[in-house]
Amino acid sequence: MHSKAGHAISFASRRALCKTPSLSYSTRLLPFTRGNHTQPQPQQPPQSTNSRSDSTTHFGFRTVPTEEKESLVKGVFSSVASSYDVMNDAMSFGVHRLWKDEYVGTILNPGRRGPVKCIDVAGGTGDIALRILDHAREKYADRDTSVCVVDLNPDMLREGETRFKKTMYHNTSQVSFRVANAQELPPNEFPDNTFDLYTIAFGIRNCTDVPAVLREARRVLKPGGTFACLEFGKVGNPLFAQVYESYSFSIIPLMGHILAGDRASYQYLVESIRRFPSQPDFARMISEAGFATGEMREGKGGAWRDMWGGIASVHMGVKM
Repeated sequence: MHSKAGHAISFASRRALCKTPSLSYSTRLLPFTRGNHTQPQPQQPPQSTNSRSDSTTHFGFRTVPTEEKESLVKGVFSSVASSYDVMNDAMSFGVHRLWKDEYVGTILNPGRRGPVKCIDVAGGTGDIALRILDHAREKYADRDTSVCVVDLNPDMLREGETRFKKTMYHNTSQVSFRVANAQELPPNEFPDNTFDLYTIAFGIRNCTDVPAVLREARRVLKPGGTFACLEFGKVGNPLFAQVYESYSFSIIPLMGHILAGDRASYQYLVESIRRFPSQPDFARMISEAGFATGEMREGKGGAWRDMWGGIASVHMGVKM
C-alpha cells in the first residue's frame, strides 16, 4: 500500500500510498553512497504455508487479519485528511517542513541533472510533489520535471488536488494524481522501467507488506533510478528517546482529540512509528529488494541519513 502519511513529530504519516536524466543523475542523488556499495540480487518473496485469510499483521499495537489492515489504514487517513496539514504543524511545531525541505532540496535536489520523471507514493496531500516541482523550477528553470502522485486513499488525494489548483502546475502535464496500492501498482498504468525517481515520505510504515512495496518500487524505476524514502526511525540518544516517547504517546493523541476530534487515529499513527523497523533493519530490506545502497550505517557513505537524532531518516537505493 502506500499512503507520501502523517507524522508524529512528522508527524503522523501520509498516505495510505514526469524527460529522463542520465544514469549519473541517479548516482548523484546518493551523496552518501560513495565507497563500498551493496548490489544484491532481488530476493523472491517467501512462500507462505498459510492462506492470506489465516495470516495476521499489526495495526499499531493491535494484531489484525492481514486482509483487514488496508481498509483500517484507509479509514484512518479518511478521518484525518481534512486536518492533516494543520495537525502535522501542531504536533511537530512545524519541524516536519524542515525535514521535507532537506529531503527534497538538499538530498534529492531535483533538476540538477535535467528533468526527472517522478512517482510520489503515499503522496496524499501533495506537499512533496509541490516541493519537487518548485525546486526544479526555481533553482534550475526546469519546467519539464513531472510528478505522478499516488495514494491509496481518495480523500487524501483530493486534498492534494485542491492544493495544486492554487498553483501554476494545475492542469499541466507536470502533475497527475492516481488512486493505487503501492504494493500492487497496476502494470497498465505503471509499466516496468518508467520512472527516474521514486519518493515516499512518512507512508511506507502504513503498508501491510513493505517488501512488496519495495519490489514494486524497483519494478517501476528505470535502471539507474533512485528510491528515496523519508520515514520515522529510532532515536539513538537514550535520554532524548525517553522524552520523545513520552511526548509521542502523551501529547500527540491528546492534540488529535483537541484539534481534530480524533484521538484514535493519532494514537494509531504513533503506534505505527514504534512498530516500524529500525534504520539498519529497513536498510537491509531495501538491499534485499535488489537496490544498491551505501554501507550499512548512518551518514555519508551509509545507507541512510538521520534527522534530529534519528526521529526521521532518509533511506536511498539505486536500481542497478
